[in-house]
Amino acid sequence: MTELKNKRIITVATTGAWPTKENTPNVPIEPAEIAEEIYNCWKAGAAIAHIHCRDDKGKAAMVFEKFEETVRLLKSRKDCDIVINLTTSGGVNLLEEDRIRPFYELVPEMASYDCGTMNWQNTTVFENNPKFLEKLGLLMQEKGVKPEIEVFDPGMIYNAGYLLKKGFIKAPLHFQFCMGVPGGIGASTKNLVFMRDTMEEVAPGSTWSAFGVGASAMEILYATVAMGGHVRVGMEDNIYYRKGVLADSNVQFVARAKRIIEEFGCDAATPDEAREILRLSPRT
Repeated sequence: MTELKNKRIITVATTGAWPTKENTPNVPIEPAEIAEEIYNCWKAGAAIAHIHCRDDKGKAAMVFEKFEETVRLLKSRKDCDIVINLTTSGGVNLLEEDRIRPFYELVPEMASYDCGTMNWQNTTVFENNPKFLEKLGLLMQEKGVKPEIEVFDPGMIYNAGYLLKKGFIKAPLHFQFCMGVPGGIGASTKNLVFMRDTMEEVAPGSTWSAFGVGASAMEILYATVAMGGHVRVGMEDNIYYRKGVLADSNVQFVARAKRIIEEFGCDAATPDEAREILRLSPRT
């Protein structure tokens, strides 16, 4: 792993659950749009694709057929070896069985694992109750899918530590620090250091990535690269390339992250390097 210490993994989150074509015409919504965008982001330097899909009205949903089509179209690009990471949230107030089905049947290399319940955007409850997390962890182990442990506040790191101790998830863990979402921890370098240090106390030997939403995106991007973490970019978290200027595509975010990583004296990890860093199960 020594030769990988200066590698930084770029995850692209192209779509997410909230931005619509009314917010920005450039967000990919349909499976063909999403697959094409991910392919172009892979060419620009992304190693992992975090995938959300929408229903026929463009709303947040966990419609299995949309995930199936997106993954099929992406895998039809024979030269593209990007790591596929499917969401298990898709939005709020969704059925647990619908949240589970895409990763369980499509068996990507990774899937998100939101490690606690929170007051999402100060408006509703994003529920991830203990029994669901236990079930989700065991099903991911059954399928050989690595959980990307998404944490929105420090308590969720401790939740992960408990689940690790009880065997519902297995080390080495990989954390995604999701910062700046109303209802969760604020996005600042000080808070990022605290989150990283808490993780190292609770689950030593883990890998980590981070992003900040909206106006906090650049601070967290720079700080994460400097601190040795991996990064996530994309329209799920921020539709503006700079203040008041909509991004033309997710490729812009990936290209900028790659430049920043290289300016810092590191390199963007390839998908196979990401697999080694994260110790993903061998592909079949």
